[in-house]
This record gives sequence, structure tokens and C-alpha cells, in this order.
Amino acid sequence: MERRRADIIAEELEERICDGTYPDGVRLDEVRLAEEFGVSRTPLREALQKLALSGLVAQIPRRGVFVRQPGPVQLIEMFEVMAEMEAVCGRLAAARISDAALAELDAANALCREAVAAPDADAYYLENERFHHIIYRESGNGFLEQETAALHRRLKPFRRMQLRLRGRLPQSMAEHEEIVAALRAADAERAARALRGHVAVQGEKFRFLMARLASAAE
Repeated sequence: MERRRADIIAEELEERICDGTYPDGVRLDEVRLAEEFGVSRTPLREALQKLALSGLVAQIPRRGVFVRQPGPVQLIEMFEVMAEMEAVCGRLAAARISDAALAELDAANALCREAVAAPDADAYYLENERFHHIIYRESGNGFLEQETAALHRRLKPFRRMQLRLRGRLPQSMAEHEEIVAALRAADAERAARALRGHVAVQGEKFRFLMARLASAAE
């Protein structure tokens, strides 16, 4: 129960950091936040650890927890690397993915479709995250899986945020279907191209993220 509560708190704090409620450099008061959320310090600290893994806060010994907002250039650079890492995962997975894993991807996509119909961006993101982690695993390269998952975790709040862009959910769903089709066809370059385009921040996604970062800096 506390673990789930920590996840809820982490998502709420992510939202506040990304929308500028907590600007870069501000210190988060653990006592006040525990009181606000009506929890003990344990789930709050778990939530803050999750944010630290995403790079959104820095935990400084004897000083406290401080917000660390990535700048626009750093964020775009991270997404560029993420897109290429996912492309490599897709390229390798196209040759190595099992039938059971393809069935897992189909199941994740079925739940994604339900979230699109709702529409529920947060529910979509949960299944989207599972979808991507299956592909990382099916690359068959443990080191690549670990490093890609780590960067995915760091970009999680921003990947969740861009799903709220008007029309993004159905577009993302169509991209998922293209990715699975490429993997099922064992077409490595098609899978790499589909994943790269799915993750890359460009067009409306780019403008949306930059606008959110600009409002957070004000």
C-alpha cells in the first residue's frame, strides 16, 4: 500500500516540477509535504528517491532535496540519445523477439487502445512503459536493456507530459502498431526507424515540451 502511495506522490511532485509550481533550485520541505499528503516520511522519501532517479531532484546530504530542472538543450539531447537507443533495441529485437513477447506487446497495445478510447493519458503511459520495456528485454542485450531503461526512467515525466498534447494518444497508438508489425515481420531497419520516430521529439511534440519548459522557468 505504501509503495503505491509513493508512486502517486512521485507523479504529483513530477507534475508540479514540470509545470513550474516548484522551480529549479527550490528546496522541497519533507515535513510539510508529508503533512500535505497525509503520509509518514517513508513513502515520501520513496517518492523523492524516484524523482532523484529521474534527475528531477538532487538529494544533498545535510542540506535537503532540491529541484533540478533540465534545460531545453539537455532535454533535447537526452531525447536524441533515447531515440537512437530505442532504435538499436528494435533492430536487435526484430531478429530475437519470441512469439510469447509478441503476444505481450499485443496485450499491452490492447490496453493502450482502451486508454485512448477513455481517453486517459496516465493509463496509456503505464501500458506504454510496459510496451517499451518488453522491447528492451527482447533486444537480447542485457547491458543495452539496463542503460536504455535508465534513460527511459530519467525521461519518464517528460514522456508522460507529451502524451497530453492534443491528438498524441491516437498517433502514439498507430506508431505502436507499426512497431509491432515491423517486429513481427523481423524487419530490423523498419523496426529501428519506427522506434526512432516514435521517441524523437520533433514537430508539435518539440513545441509542446519547449512551451512547458518555458512556463516552468517563468
